Amino acid sequence: MTLDRSYMQYPNRKRGQDHDLYAPSYLPDRPPVTWPNGARVAIWLVPILEFFPFNMDPKPEPLMPPGGLARLYPDYWNYTLADYGIRVGMYRLIRAIRERGMTATTAVSARLAELCPTVIRDCQAAGFEIAAHGRDMGHLHGDHLSETEERALITGARDALATVLGAAPGGWYAPAGALSRNTSRLVAEAGFAYTCDWVSDELPVPMTGDAQGMHAMPLGFELSDQRLIEEYKRPAWDYAEQVIDAFEYLHDEAGRAGGRLLALPLHPRLIGAPHRISSLEQVLDHIQSRGDTWCATGQQILDHWKGQQ
Repeated sequence: MTLDRSYMQYPNRKRGQDHDLYAPSYLPDRPPVTWPNGARVAIWLVPILEFFPFNMDPKPEPLMPPGGLARLYPDYWNYTLADYGIRVGMYRLIRAIRERGMTATTAVSARLAELCPTVIRDCQAAGFEIAAHGRDMGHLHGDHLSETEERALITGARDALATVLGAAPGGWYAPAGALSRNTSRLVAEAGFAYTCDWVSDELPVPMTGDAQGMHAMPLGFELSDQRLIEEYKRPAWDYAEQVIDAFEYLHDEAGRAGGRLLALPLHPRLIGAPHRISSLEQVLDHIQSRGDTWCATGQQILDHWKGQQ
């Protein structure tokens, strides 16, 4: 197969990076960040509530989302595993977080909020922030969508959550982390304060170009339970050890170079199982034992960070 020469032509190619959505920034060049009450590390817990449509296309565009309904229809096995996370696992996460006086940002599929508003309101009652996680896991973003179609998905998710929450969510996280070349611009256009779609940093980053006015919040994927447990097949005790190792390194680094941020994506269908939840509790207890941490929502962390820039 011979590629057309136009395939290699990209108008934004330049030194440093091939887009204009944020400016190049290197860790040693940034002013130190301070968190409330002298905390060294800000803790951002992000439970992710995904809705997988039962009649989902077995070959969705642009990719099969992790945890998707990969078996032949009807895929009751995968569908009910996701449902388990919503109805059972999430409540273990809520208890583990609230018993320790901590808080979280729950990323929610808008279709889930429409069909199961109870769990969303229970998250609100626990003091959790709610962020938009697209329409559902059967509607991923990508260049297979027209701009009109993608805009409708983003504003539809925002408005559906606003109906349940009483106010539009401030945070956005694309289903499966899939993006088109228009996604960030359309999310900013829809009025979101921050996006979790970029994993290029460990602190908030101001967006530029077409997404100016919005910030990227670093929901790193390497410490996700989905990455470590589901993809890397690590046991729960190893998950806890790796997260604690990351926290300890950031805690030590913060003592030399300013505040750091530990973001922890959590999938209730995985970490909420009875043989794994104690590993999350171990992580939370270790973090609290330090005494110089600040657990906050994504919007709280962003607002505090912006006040120092």
